[in-house]
Amino acid sequence: MIRSTCVLLSLLALAAPLEAQTAPIGETLLPALSQPAGPPPTPPHTGVKALLKDLVDDFAHLPSKENLAWASAGGAIALAVHPADKEVNETLVNSDLANDIFKPGAVLGQSLTLFAASGAIYVTGRLRHEPKLSHVGMDLIQALAISEALTQTLKYTTRRERPDGSGATSFPSGHAADTFAFATALERHLGWKGAVPAYAFASYVAISRLPANRHWLSDAVFGSAVGIIAGRTVTRHGRPFPVTAAVVPGGAAVFYVR
Repeated sequence: MIRSTCVLLSLLALAAPLEAQTAPIGETLLPALSQPAGPPPTPPHTGVKALLKDLVDDFAHLPSKENLAWASAGGAIALAVHPADKEVNETLVNSDLANDIFKPGAVLGQSLTLFAASGAIYVTGRLRHEPKLSHVGMDLIQALAISEALTQTLKYTTRRERPDGSGATSFPSGHAADTFAFATALERHLGWKGAVPAYAFASYVAISRLPANRHWLSDAVFGSAVGIIAGRTVTRHGRPFPVTAAVVPGGAAVFYVR
């Protein structure tokens, strides 16, 4: 598990400046606090070529101090809950109520479902000549693409066995990563008022993988962090994100800035 949580940290640390690991908390938070207010600016072009070009640029911006901090925080929390993985899964798997409540999460949180919803938003915006709407769709598609790339890389690098023994692709949860990427991209465009339902939905999907016996709790926790990284990378321009992760001496911390 320790090796699993370190893989993404190592990847993001490659291009992150050394001072990111030693800077005081106030200095680490300053970039988030000084960002201009408002949603991500709508680009002049929202066509397929622009979408692909932006996607390449997003991958180039993955290594950053901010993403390293989020990966550190996600890894620390995943390690903290790791000892309870088996007990939590056994409790939820044996609960008929939990199975009934969370069963739809398997379909609702599939990458195919989320890509279809994102594509529908994008196409609607293009057909109606509404750049702001097509921009939202662009960012959702890009966030999901980055989330899937990170998740699949980690799955086939860490090779953690699934709780049900069906394969060694448990860490991290793709459902959790994709839905949190989706929710984070929406938050940057709509603010908390529109994003609260999205984050509630993402949390529901992430938890649903436990009673389905497809993932451990630590898989879902770190998958959520991967999704946040993907969503923040795509929408890094514009509205300041109210929740900030920072690398501090001895670990990482998550702050809410009002």
